Amino acid sequence: MADSSESPPESTPTSDPSYDLIASRRQPLDAIFRPDNVAVIGASEAAGSVGRTLLWNLVSNPFGGTVFPVNPKRDSVLGIEAYGRITDVEADVDLAVIATPAPTVPGIVEECGEAGVDGLVIVSAGFREVGEEGAELEREVKAAAREHDIRIIGPNCLGVMRPPNGLNATFAGSMAQEGNVAFVSQSGALLTSILDWSFRENVGFSAFVSIGSMLDVDWGDMIEYLGDDPKTDSIVLYMESIGNARSFLSAARDVALSKPIIVIKAGRTQAAAEAAASHTGTLTGSDAVLNAAFRRSGVLRVDDINDLFYMAEVLGKQPRPEGPRLTILTNAGGPGVLATDALIDGGGELTSLSPEAMDAFDEILPEAWSHSNPVDILGDADPERYAKSLEVAAEDENSDGLLVVLTPQAMTEPTRTAEHLRPYARDNRKPVLASWMGGDAVSPGENILNEAGLPTFAYPDTAARVFNNMWRYSYNLEALYETPSLPEDAEGIPDREAATAIVEETHESGRVLMTEYGSKQLLSAYGIPTVETRVAETPPEAVDAAQAIGYPVAVKLHSKSITHKSDVGGVHLGLTGDADVEAAFDQIRDNVTGQGFDGVTVQPMVDRSDGYELIIGSSMDQQFGPVLLFGSGGQLVEVYKDRALGLPPLNTTLARRMMEQTKIYDALKGVRGRDPVDLDALETLLVRFSQLVVEQPRVKEIDVNPLLARPGDDGLLALDARVVLHPYSTEEQDLPTSAIRPYPRQYVGTHTMRSGAAVTIRPIRPEDEPKLVTLHERLSERSVYLRYASLMKLEQRVAHDRLARICFIDYDREMALVAERTDEQGEDEIIGVGRLTQQPGRNEAEFGMLVIDEFQEEGIGTELLRRLVQVGEDEGLDRITADILQQNRAMQRVCEKLDFDIVHSDDPAENMVKAVKSL
Repeated sequence: MADSSESPPESTPTSDPSYDLIASRRQPLDAIFRPDNVAVIGASEAAGSVGRTLLWNLVSNPFGGTVFPVNPKRDSVLGIEAYGRITDVEADVDLAVIATPAPTVPGIVEECGEAGVDGLVIVSAGFREVGEEGAELEREVKAAAREHDIRIIGPNCLGVMRPPNGLNATFAGSMAQEGNVAFVSQSGALLTSILDWSFRENVGFSAFVSIGSMLDVDWGDMIEYLGDDPKTDSIVLYMESIGNARSFLSAARDVALSKPIIVIKAGRTQAAAEAAASHTGTLTGSDAVLNAAFRRSGVLRVDDINDLFYMAEVLGKQPRPEGPRLTILTNAGGPGVLATDALIDGGGELTSLSPEAMDAFDEILPEAWSHSNPVDILGDADPERYAKSLEVAAEDENSDGLLVVLTPQAMTEPTRTAEHLRPYARDNRKPVLASWMGGDAVSPGENILNEAGLPTFAYPDTAARVFNNMWRYSYNLEALYETPSLPEDAEGIPDREAATAIVEETHESGRVLMTEYGSKQLLSAYGIPTVETRVAETPPEAVDAAQAIGYPVAVKLHSKSITHKSDVGGVHLGLTGDADVEAAFDQIRDNVTGQGFDGVTVQPMVDRSDGYELIIGSSMDQQFGPVLLFGSGGQLVEVYKDRALGLPPLNTTLARRMMEQTKIYDALKGVRGRDPVDLDALETLLVRFSQLVVEQPRVKEIDVNPLLARPGDDGLLALDARVVLHPYSTEEQDLPTSAIRPYPRQYVGTHTMRSGAAVTIRPIRPEDEPKLVTLHERLSERSVYLRYASLMKLEQRVAHDRLARICFIDYDREMALVAERTDEQGEDEIIGVGRLTQQPGRNEAEFGMLVIDEFQEEGIGTELLRRLVQVGEDEGLDRITADILQQNRAMQRVCEKLDFDIVHSDDPAENMVKAVKSL
């Protein structure tokens, strides 16, 4: 990323869909999924043994390579020459499958490293799931693997299958059929059950993986690898524990828009969670928080194994609905009612038929049709009536999806009807689902529809449930890539220095509980309005404070150690005179026995009659770090339990989505003649609150309850607040971090161009999308060619899906810096972008650059690249590379100036050179 005249085409970052994601070079996990040679360590001839089954599966399913049995006690296994140790094998071994007792595995891994093995599948059990002794064995295995840069699947797993290339490195009884669904499971037993089911249902797989206890390769690694796999259209997961939460979220957010990720997570109930923990030796975490994480990463969670594969099929064949409204066409009333119940129970809606649709139905249907949705086209419906009705329903702008139900009645023609509906299977605007109810009589019609890409279901309520999953999946994805607005910061807000000083004052005193007064000061530093609060240590001070505020007032306990003031009689409300204030002070002091009385706070009484009591808060999850809460507040917060959880940091779109998940949200929009609350202001408040949570890592918990929300300007007010810090003994480096990396403010800075004008260089934000559209509109064709090695059209470059992914990045996976200046009209504009994208499975990154023509030769590209190199060093990368057109000498000179090596290809036809810098 440099001046456009210096611009290399950026090399296949997964965040930029303008590039082909098919891996053009070998990735580390290819050693496991695309090996040339495989060794089976622990190969055996004992009937029914794991070692024998593994070896037999590998040799009986040709994958294009050689299999080497390793067994020190035998000269041959199954007639194949055996080796005493892996180091005795003369050929290069890519993958070793280990099936030996757990205590032997650390030494074997060390030998594999000496032999140059790149990938391991450890099927052996007896590690952390059996206790501390097994956990120590895992640590030894991990240390040996890291020393030799070996990737590991397992231990305690069934192995891996790769049907497209014939690899079966498992001890399952059969080889899966080839297909386009990747299935990854933490349970080997479930994997074999699904394998057996798949033969009956004729389901095929692109990968079939037992991931085990995830000593090394985890969910994030698998999602990332399968996301780049051209043989995989959708990714299906059976999960018992999430492991590295940040890795999972990072990979899922990157892949979810291009490939559906569907997960069934065991452990929703406490008993199931305990069973899962004992199975994997890993904590399962809070289920409600996990749901929030799935929503944030665009992952669809289902509760039924059937739904796993229903959704993989449907999302692969049909477009995603834009909303929850479904039109149901049926030739019988009962099935339509069943589908309606399932739809509504799952949060979907029946389409309200438009007047145009009603008129069209009246023209083609008998007078006795239902005149409502579900659209009952009557039992004598022939194929033509079905087809015409479906066409009308599809044209209804009120509808987001269609369900066609057929019951076999005397005049029904299931097969011919299916033939007539075949053209609508690929409408590409709205999803179409079908339920052909019955047995043998309808199966030919089902086959016709399925082959055409129109999914069929035995029962209409199942189809309705699938539709609900579809629109919910779309809803989650839209939140990921919808362009948010940027909250306007008031001058000095947030005041990070003041906030940090407030937190440190409590921390340095050795306390974990911040006073209510301190808690409100902390909120105020982030622009969250709080009720005026004054501290008084004597009755006269309390009276002075009340007189200054104005009666009526509230007097509350001020304490550095007592959390719940009401429990000790520490709250007096509606005080109207000096004597009342003095009496309240004395009574609160008398109520608090021993330590805990540090004075009182005096606050104005606030009229709550026209407002709503809300709660916002943050607490710690053992796997995801800080988690945000929003919902109905007040004294009955635990009774109503109307709340939504989310992961910080938020933007305005994500804040609105949290609000939409609660019941109180409908009231906030205005009900029964009451004016609405300023929802934009509430969005901004939630965004600022999330900033506080991620920027103040010493804060463990925050409760703002109640947050009063009233109509009109300045209608939001925090009436009470409670902040708890992590223990004083917790070191800075041991403080929990958010599962999603927050905005990296350390990379914000200024730079002076050669012309003398100042620019701000900062990491990109989701809100930058409109500015990038303007940037692309100002590029010359030459700049476009030098950047993309082709004349990529403007409409492609500024497509929302593309720019949203470029702007809404995961700062753990890549860094994009923008150069921003203020124009003559006082508007901020982006004039250059530099991007550093980490390569999957490697500790290196590729950079790319783009600067608009009129600001080239100003040194912006050089400065962006210099800062990207600094980012790479800060993030611990080993090297940075770029592919540059040979004719782009300007960019090559910039690279040379920053100590990159320019590597030329030996192929005279190659028009690219590679810039390489080791860090």
